[in-house]
Amino acid sequence: MSVGDSFAVGLVQMSQTANTSANVSRAVLLVRQAAREGARIICLPELFRCQYFCQNEDAGSFDLAEPVPGPSTEAMSAVARERNITVIVPVFERRAAGLYHNSAVVIGPDGGIVGLYRKMHIPDDPGYYEKFYFAPGDLGYRAFDTPVGRVGALICWDQWYPEAARLTALRGAGVLFYPTAIGWHPREKAGHGEAQRDAWVTIQRGHAIANGVYVAAVNRTGLERPAAGEGIEFWGSTFLCDPFGVVVARARTDGDEVVCGEVNPSRIEEVRRSWPFLRDRRIDSYLDIGKRFIEEQ
Repeated sequence: MSVGDSFAVGLVQMSQTANTSANVSRAVLLVRQAAREGARIICLPELFRCQYFCQNEDAGSFDLAEPVPGPSTEAMSAVARERNITVIVPVFERRAAGLYHNSAVVIGPDGGIVGLYRKMHIPDDPGYYEKFYFAPGDLGYRAFDTPVGRVGALICWDQWYPEAARLTALRGAGVLFYPTAIGWHPREKAGHGEAQRDAWVTIQRGHAIANGVYVAAVNRTGLERPAAGEGIEFWGSTFLCDPFGVVVARARTDGDEVVCGEVNPSRIEEVRRSWPFLRDRRIDSYLDIGKRFIEEQ
């Protein structure tokens, strides 16, 4: 991101109901609120149009998928044109019959699609059975040009992988957006909840520091309980941190909330001059990073 004027980002933390139309309408209102507060680029949570269906494996949930362009992008395109903003729109993408992705669409101020990112890392854990639904992304790690500069859009499980953050930053992204759906299993919250959430914040602050970029994590909130199971209590805590990992804006753990924070491109320049991690990378020594595991020689 080249040095330029500061700008505000808007992060929309919200809960979801079973009514997809109501979720989209609520998201439109919150995006408009962020725009009124001065945000020039706004990000919604992962799979914001519906509840987090991946708690179970149910073929009927494929009916929630939509094409790109589709209902979500069309609604946000109208808002983008109306408010002259850029919007990052996570979607359950129906690419073809039987082929689906967990994706994020970047929509520019003219309402057009700037680019598409497909989630690369797909989890398969209790309550997060995403491999049943999503094919891994095949577009690679991308950075998109917007009126405020180049940004990256990664998704949830991607946020635990330093390789994803690094490659996106190396493509010139000055802000990494992570639309997210993560929370506590209710029975674990008392014993492990605070440590789990702290790890989630820490890893993303680490990406900011290691790459000298801003990081924005945009989570959903509320308890979502499927017909069978305890459900997941999504922990909110949406935040923006600067290139040295300083948290400059944060939401509470529960409730819908619009978080706005300032991105100052000169701060990226300042941090990278003092902490020149990109300069000192030993790219000649990283050839083994492409291996699954390195056996002892």
